[in-house]
Amino acid sequence: MTSRAVDPAADPIRPERVDPITVRFDGVELHGVPGNSIAAVLLANGITSWRVTRDGNHRGVFCGIGVCFDCVAEVNGRRDVRLCQRRACEGDDIRTQDDHS
Repeated sequence: MTSRAVDPAADPIRPERVDPITVRFDGVELHGVPGNSIAAVLLANGITSWRVTRDGNHRGVFCGIGVCFDCVAEVNGRRDVRLCQRRACEGDDIRTQDDHS
């Protein structure tokens, strides 16, 4: 039996590399993978909260399937966008949604 090298680019489990996208979160530039949800991009960058409730509690992703509405934030000037459902796009401007005031 002979061993042979596996070409990583041909391996379906390891897809080819893609150029990252750039978004801004509260003015900070972040990078993410094209096709990922905004919630996934934020989580991959260590951000776990992007909404403040009326009671002053911080929220982020909870269910991840668009049912609970905990993950809403402002995207490109539009409020109440569910970040688990919205794919991140190059240049998106994401802002923490403050329902506290």
